[in-house]
Amino acid sequence: MIYETIVTTVDAQGQPHVAPFGIRERNGLVLIAPFKPSSSLDNFLRERTAVLNLTDDVRVFAGAFTARRNWQVRKAYHVAGFVLEGVLAHRELELVEVKDDGLRPELYFRVVHEATHAPFRGFNRAQAAVVELAVLVSRLHMLPIEKIEAEITYLEIAIKKTAGERELEAWGWLIERIDNHKAAISGENQA
Repeated sequence: MIYETIVTTVDAQGQPHVAPFGIRERNGLVLIAPFKPSSSLDNFLRERTAVLNLTDDVRVFAGAFTARRNWQVRKAYHVAGFVLEGVLAHRELELVEVKDDGLRPELYFRVVHEATHAPFRGFNRAQAAVVELAVLVSRLHMLPIEKIEAEITYLEIAIKKTAGERELEAWGWLIERIDNHKAAISGENQA
């Protein structure tokens, strides 16, 4: 099972880097498998720590793919890292094993601290739709635009029926990113 989370790492300048990751759990460890090259991967390997943030604010997922990464953070308790403000829970991680791979290394982390800050009431369908669209946006360079447009048509049903203000804002950011991608492709095809 893959869990959609927000991972914060520390960049070379000591600043927080916010990125969504689908994580897995294996043998009591958290598995994160970033694609190469990746700023997060560089940060994981240099600092050997990370913070796993669990949030129902889907704007954070959308923001990661639309150049909106300035979220409020505070220092983590037990690792060199940052916790996103307003998260429902977080887990502080230390890197214990790396299985290198040319495309997607597997990084195994031990949980050294975890805390719950607010109850999780579940995702509504619009929140799930935003997360799904964020995943598609992360793969714009790999997927045909026709597939993405077909998925948007389906996901829009949930947005229209169940979206609140946050979900509409996040959805708008992602649609704008896709529209910019389509315009760039169109410009390349006309050149």
